[in-house]
This record gives sequence, C-alpha cells and structure tokens, in this order.
Amino acid sequence: WALHLKNITISLSGQYECSFATYPYGTKAAKIQLIVKAEEEQHYVKEVRLNQTLEIPCLEDMTSENLSNYPLKWLVVENGRKEELVTKEPSCPAVYRNSSVLYRQRVRLGLNYTLKIFPTKITDDGRVFSCHVAYHPERVQKSSTTVRVFGK
Repeated sequence: WALHLKNITISLSGQYECSFATYPYGTKAAKIQLIVKAEEEQHYVKEVRLNQTLEIPCLEDMTSENLSNYPLKWLVVENGRKEELVTKEPSCPAVYRNSSVLYRQRVRLGLNYTLKIFPTKITDDGRVFSCHVAYHPERVQKSSTTVRVFGK
C-alpha cells in the first residue's frame, strides 16, 4: 500500500500512519514522519583578485562522493540570460559548453565539482555563477555565487 500526495506544500509535513487489520494477528501499523522543505537556494559572494584563479564550490556542505551520483550543471547569468558553462552526468566526463565566448577557454571543473575560472577578468565582476544539482527531476538544489573582482 502506498499514499500518493500531489501538490505538496509545507503544510503537509507531519506524521502519517498506515494501519490495517490482519487475520489472525490483529491490527498492524507503521508510522512515517514527512518533512517538506521549501526549495533552497544558497547565495554567496566570492572575492578574487584580477588575473588570479577563482574556485567556486558547487554546494558547500556536499562531498564529491555525494555529488557524483547526480547530474549537475554550472551556469552564468550573462546579459540577463542564463548560459550553461559545463554539465556533468554521473559516470560520464564533463561536457563544456562553448557558446560563451567570455568563458570558452577559461572554465574547468575542479575537485568536488568546483568551477575553476582562470584568469579572472574585470568583466567577471558582478557575474552570478550557479550550480544546479538534480537529485530528482522535481528536486534541484541550487547554489549561486556573485563574483567581486579587485585590481592589484
């Protein structure tokens, strides 16, 4: 038996119990605690010097072992639109998107799926880079980082 819930809201959080009569043993019951979380997006600001290597972690509290099981992608907001920089499917090499002239040769995926940008340029200042990890088609965790570039 299964309980199917649609249009999930935070108000559906709570304890659910399934009970049924069995012959000759009497009633059987099982309880489950459901916690519904709002979709979270963590936001950070990263400071870097001009012409240095910038490393932006994907999700601060996740290990590479946990991230390697799920598809992820790095995006940048450029001229008001999101543009994919790199995508990574489980058990496959990273795929770099070459549509962004600004980041074509400067972007690499580092350890723990960090986004590495080298060298940083003044045009990177104020850009927002975001990492999206798809745990489920309807469950995506996001982390975005605004970059501040400083001259020497």
